Formats: sequence, structure tokens, C-alpha cells
Amino acid sequence: MTPVGKDERSARWTVEFYESAAEGSPVETFLESLSFPAQVKVFNLIRLLEEHGVSLPFPYSSQITGRLRELRTQLGKAHVRILYCATPRRTFLLLHGFVKRAPRTLTSAIDLANRRREEYLQRSG
Repeated sequence: MTPVGKDERSARWTVEFYESAAEGSPVETFLESLSFPAQVKVFNLIRLLEEHGVSLPFPYSSQITGRLRELRTQLGKAHVRILYCATPRRTFLLLHGFVKRAPRTLTSAIDLANRRREEYLQRSG
């Protein structure tokens, strides 16, 4: 394993929204459905992800399963989550957004994000 140099760790990452012909951009659609204060918090969180990359700590980001992670924020009682993954091109791909209402992330949300990730990777070769 090659050690990662400080310059490589500190370089900015790119963030992309998953898109498909059938669904458009589901995370952007989700973000548009949020209140303005919630949108501001999520976009600030996305900016932190760009700046800190894989070093973004808990409670802003946490591991879900495999290569899937979640961005985490809260506005009042609403726990907003964005499921995402890293791609080989030093890009984070935002896959699925939702307001978490259960103690654990629903399997259906994880399965949907993983399907979108696989579809994206097959498309981008």
C-alpha cells in the first residue's frame, strides 16, 4: 500500500449528484423539497465533504455498509441524510437523500443507493 502524501489528502474532492434518464437527479429533487434552512445546512455539509474528503469526521459523515457512507445533519427533529460513495476519480457521488424517521437507516434506502452506485459505475466504465 502506497502512503498518501499530505498534498493528496488536502486536495479538494469533487461532488456529483447521481443522475439517470429515468429518475433525473433524485438528490437534487430531495434537496429542493427541504425548507430553506435545511437546504443551507446540507449545502454547507456538502462543502465540508469537498474540503475534507475522506477525512470528514463523525458526526458529519459515517459509514453505512461497504463503500456506502452518509452525510448527516439535523434541523429540529428532522434527521437529514444523504447516502454517498467515493468513485475512482476522486469524486463523491450523492446517491439518495431522505429524512430519517427510524433509529436505523432503512434497508430499502441502502439497497436503492447501492443500485444507483452500481448503475453509475457500469455507465461510467
